[in-house]
This record gives sequence, structure tokens and C-alpha cells, in this order.
Amino acid sequence: MQAKRIKRNISGVLLLDKPLGFSSNQALQKVKWLFQAAKAGHTGTLDPLATGVLPICLGEATKFAQTITDADKTYVADIQFGVTTTTGDAEGEVLETKPVNINKELLIDVCAQMVGQIAQMPPMYSALKHEGKPLYEYARAGIEVPRKKREVMIYEVALEDSTESTACIKVRCSKGTYIRTLAEDIGQQLGCGGHLIGLRRTETAGYDIDRTVTLAHLEAIEMADRDAMLLPVDTMLSDLPAVTLDNDSAYYIQQGQSVWLPGKIPNTYLRLYDADNHFLGMGLLNADGKVAPKRLIKKSD
Repeated sequence: MQAKRIKRNISGVLLLDKPLGFSSNQALQKVKWLFQAAKAGHTGTLDPLATGVLPICLGEATKFAQTITDADKTYVADIQFGVTTTTGDAEGEVLETKPVNINKELLIDVCAQMVGQIAQMPPMYSALKHEGKPLYEYARAGIEVPRKKREVMIYEVALEDSTESTACIKVRCSKGTYIRTLAEDIGQQLGCGGHLIGLRRTETAGYDIDRTVTLAHLEAIEMADRDAMLLPVDTMLSDLPAVTLDNDSAYYIQQGQSVWLPGKIPNTYLRLYDADNHFLGMGLLNADGKVAPKRLIKKSD
């Protein structure tokens, strides 16, 4: 009889390079099992077709997962022109084929037209939920669900490489942007249609692809070496101002009470530390000069 695995109360952020063919949840569950973690969560869905940066939060880090989910992201996307599919990517069935007549200058011009605030229609083959079910479940059943367009921001669409019928682009965008929809829009603007054939997330919330680790590497090393790859929880809030509290203030914050913090800009979220530089969590400085605890981490035993 196989011995039961003991769950560990371990906290930190693992920067996973999500492999091709894995859903975000499958990758999450594999990491959770490898670390024997009692609690884990991921920070924004990557389709099975996509690879790249997927921060996995363990333990107390799960309290701040939304901050990464809401962050801007960078992708490298490969587009095949002349073919449209049911899903907008290579996994779908072909809907239409058209001749392709493009050049580098035209591609650069069309990419530039995609920059700015745009309204995107969420694709039916997406994880967005309707009445508790992902849209892709309706799509597989042949059911079209009414959707509302969503405002997203595209900061950059840069042409990295191209052939007579394909393009590789770099995209910097806000959360909620569907790159497959962007690929379809570029193809439509070119007059030949197109679909996504490859997608790699290279950065999110300041976490870069160069700092990631693969599942294969995690499986090949010992637990202590896996633990050493975890980033501290406070790296998730690196864009927030850091404040060190005195011993009394740190005590009361950890009891859920607000404390005075004069001389700071009100209505600001802060990273909070005690006098020994231990991370306490996130607080909000209100207009009355008091910082209120918002999300605090548990003390280590």
C-alpha cells in the first residue's frame, strides 16, 4: 500500500515555463504535487496551445494571486495567414482559405493599427464563464452564447519575423486580451484571414521568461532544490511602495487594526514590513493617515 504524501505548508512563487499541451490547471496540479504543497493557485489561464510564464503561488502567496492576474503581459505569437478556423487557433477546424498577398511593410502598418484601447469580443473557445460554465463547453456542444465586448489595451504590436504566409509578433497588452482574436483581426485587416499557430508568454507582472523553470527540471531535482527556486511572496507586490513599521505598529496591524502612518500619500497600497524586515502583507493608507491591513500573511511557526 502506497504511503500517503504529507502536505507541506510552504509559501512562495514558482515561475513555471508552462509546457505545450498542458492546461494551466494541469500544470498547477503537477507543481502542487511535486512540492507536496497544502495550498496552491495559478495566476491567469494559458491555453494548452500556449507556453511560457505561469507564476504558481504556493501557500500564503495565493492571497496575492489577483495582483499578478491583473498585471500587463507580453507575448510572442505566431500567425498563419490565409486560413481561418473555428477556434481562431491551430486546434480548430478550417472554416475558409484565401490567397495571401502580404509583405513586411504591410504587416508593420497593420500591426501599428492594432495599438491602443480596443473592444474585443471574447471567443467562444475560451475559459471565460457563462452561468458557471466555461464558454468552450458551450462551443463544443454547438451552442453560441451571447457575449459582450470587453475593453483591453494593446501597448505594442511589433513584427519580429515574417514569411510569405506567416508572421511572428511581439504583443504587450493588458489583462484579458485574447491574442488569438488579435491574430484573427490582423488577418482580417490584411484581407486574407489568419489564425494563431503558436503563443508564448514571455513576461507578466515583472516576471520574465528567463527566470522560469520547466516541469521536467523540477521532476529531476530534490525537494530542497525545488524549494530554493521559490521566490519570496513579497516579489508579487514589487511595484508597491515599501514601508517598515515599528514593533508596536506591526503588532497592531497583525491584529487587524489600523495604525498611524504620517507623511505618506493617502489612498495608496503599501508593502508592509516589521522592524526585522519580515514581510507582513499589504495595507491601504487612507485619507485619515492610518494604514489599514488588507491582506496579511500568517506568521511562520
